[in-house]
Amino acid sequence: MRTIYLDTAATTPALKSVVEEMLPYFSEEFANPSGSYDFSKTARQAIELSRRRIASLTGAAPEEIFFTSGGSEADNWAIKGAADFFEKNRRKIVTTPIEHHAVLNTADFLKNHGFTVEYLPVDKFGVVDLEAAENIIDSDTAVVSVMFANNEVGTIQPIEEISKTAHKHGALFHTDAVQAAGHVKIDVSEMGIDMLSASGHKFGAPKGIGFLYKKNGVEISSLIHGGSQEGGLRAGTENVPYIAAIGKAAEEAEKNMAAENIEIAGKRDCFVEMVLKGIAGSVLNGHPEKRLPSNANISFRGVEGKSVVSMLSMYGICVSAQSACASKSDSVSHVLSAMGLDFERARGAVRFTFGSGVRFEDLDYTVNCLERIIKNLRCLDS
Repeated sequence: MRTIYLDTAATTPALKSVVEEMLPYFSEEFANPSGSYDFSKTARQAIELSRRRIASLTGAAPEEIFFTSGGSEADNWAIKGAADFFEKNRRKIVTTPIEHHAVLNTADFLKNHGFTVEYLPVDKFGVVDLEAAENIIDSDTAVVSVMFANNEVGTIQPIEEISKTAHKHGALFHTDAVQAAGHVKIDVSEMGIDMLSASGHKFGAPKGIGFLYKKNGVEISSLIHGGSQEGGLRAGTENVPYIAAIGKAAEEAEKNMAAENIEIAGKRDCFVEMVLKGIAGSVLNGHPEKRLPSNANISFRGVEGKSVVSMLSMYGICVSAQSACASKSDSVSHVLSAMGLDFERARGAVRFTFGSGVRFEDLDYTVNCLERIIKNLRCLDS
C-alpha cells in the first residue's frame, strides 16, 4: 500500500545530507569535545560550526545558541530560567491559551510555585489580541511567551509587536518557534526576540536535538548543574552527532527555504481549494494568509476528526487531528476552543501538513479518499 505523509508538523525525515554529516561522530571522530588533546578538536569544531549555521539561519550570534534535547526542553528552560532570575521582583508569566503544552504546563508549574499566569486572548483566526497585550503585560511581568506559529492551525503571530509591548514593561520575550524555525524567515534581532526555542526533527534533523537562542545580556538560571558545557548553563557531555546534524539541517533550510516554501504553499493551496469545493461543510481553520506555508487545518462538519484520521490511515494517508503532543483524552483541541470555534467545527478538525516530497497525484488521491470517508461517516451519524 502506498504511503502519503501529510503530517510534517509532527516530524520530518532526517535529510540524507544530515545523516551523512552526523555519522563520523559516532565511531570515527568519537572524542569527548572537552578533552585536552588534539583528537577532541574535531568534535569541538563540529559543535561550533553548528552554532554558526544556526546563528546564520536565525540572525543570532553563535555564542547565543545553546543546544538542548528538543523544543520542550528549550521552552521549559527559557520560561523557568527567566522566572528564577526575576523571582524576587516580577511574579507574572504571560502567555496564550493556544500554546504547545510544553509552555502551558510549564506555566502551570510556575503557578503552583507562587507565580501569576495570565493568558492573552486570540481571535477566530488564532491571532493574539494586541490591545489585550497592552493591558495584561505590566511591570510585574517576568516573561512573555508567545509561539511564533501555531502547531495546529499554522497561524503566524505578530511577534515584533508583542515583543515591543513586553520590552516596554521590562519583561523578557520568548517564542516557541518549533514549527517556524527552518520554514519561515526569522531574524531574532529585528524581531526583538530575547529567547527562542526550536526542535531539529521539525526541519530535517533527527529527533532528540534542539536549541535555545538566548540573547546576549539576558540572564536565566542554569538548566543542568555540573560541568562547563554550554556556557556553564547546561552541563553534560555534548551530543556531538546530533549537534552536527541540526547544524547541517539549519544550513540546508537556509539554502532551500524560499524555493521550497513556494512549492509547498502552492500544493497546499491547491489541496485546500479541492477540499473546500469538493466537500460540503468543510472550512479552513486559522488565518487565511498569515500562516505557515505547509499547514492546512480543515474542519468537516458532521464527523469526528479522529475518525477521519483513522480511516485515512487505512488508505496509507498520514494526517493528524491535533498536535502529536496533545492528550489522547482531549475531546477537542484546546487551540480551536480558544479561537472560539463551536464544538462541532472543533470536533471535525483535521490537520494536513505538507513537505516537499508530496506530489499532485498524492493530493488527488487524498481528496478522493476524503470524499468517500466523509460521505460514509456522515451517513453513519445520520
